Amino acid sequence: MLNITMFSKADSVKGQGVGSAYLELMRLLKTHWHDEFNVKVNRYGRSAISHYHTVNPQFYLSTFMPNRGRKIGYVHFLPETLEGSLKLPRPFQAVFNHYLISFYKRMDHIVVVNPTFIPKLAAYGIPAKDVTYIPNFVSKREFYEMTASKRERLRRQYGYATDRFTIIGTGQIQDRKGVPDFIKLARQNPDIQFIWAGGFSFGRITDGYQQLKEVVDNPPANLSFPGIVDREKLVDYYNMADLFLLPSYNELFPMSVLEAFSCGTPVLLRDLDLYRAIIDGYYQAATDVDDMQRQIDYLRQTPAALVALQEQARHAAKDYSEERLAQIWHAFYLDQAEKG
Repeated sequence: MLNITMFSKADSVKGQGVGSAYLELMRLLKTHWHDEFNVKVNRYGRSAISHYHTVNPQFYLSTFMPNRGRKIGYVHFLPETLEGSLKLPRPFQAVFNHYLISFYKRMDHIVVVNPTFIPKLAAYGIPAKDVTYIPNFVSKREFYEMTASKRERLRRQYGYATDRFTIIGTGQIQDRKGVPDFIKLARQNPDIQFIWAGGFSFGRITDGYQQLKEVVDNPPANLSFPGIVDREKLVDYYNMADLFLLPSYNELFPMSVLEAFSCGTPVLLRDLDLYRAIIDGYYQAATDVDDMQRQIDYLRQTPAALVALQEQARHAAKDYSEERLAQIWHAFYLDQAEKG
């Protein structure tokens, strides 16, 4: 049995992708490799591998303790990717940025969820040879495609019209996620139902909180903010949608996109370099909010294009399947244990 200790507080704040990725990995290991890996959480005893999912100070201090084994860091964000997420006073932001990189440098090896991070980490002094790219994934048991009749029943159940084109976005309500553009599109298209499933996971320190809170409290009639939705209910929202739209300005490997793919929901994203590196060919790209409007108009008027985009989502779900990633994680942990 290989002893692996997970260090994580990722599931302590609801509605964030880091927590979803952590929970998916924990479930994968328990499902596929329970007879080979002995996985513990936030324990400080002897371990062959210590896998750090979050950068809490107590975890940083633990890296100086003996018997930690091979230290693996899971990089979900860098200083530059936090811009537009949290609004911290400049001195505090500078201190946190320094701490974050220091944490990563304490690791023996780094895992990134997007290969574009490898050269960025190298610029911070972490060699590319010490970094491995392993993509995120979601389980088909939790996120799956429903029948048309089931989707119609869900719309009635949640209070949405069954005959209106419906667009969903999910994630934290913040400027970085492009929520202001989502709101703008809702105002431009009063005949379309817009739903944003998510909330202010970090409260008032969320960037753009005041302006966004005003809209959340008083949205246009065709825009719904159901708040932070429990993970087991998110599958309903993806299936109710005709189109998934994530207008983020900055992402790594958003779990929400994989969840939409897994539910067979067509995906429209802002055109970002990092998406091209990981999911090129599986989604429709738009350069800005005006282009998003053009793409929405085209997809509504061209049913065949929407069906083709749905097929692309289904292909993506196969490429980022749990079964494939289970083999990748298995090989990775065994390799790291040998190096320890």
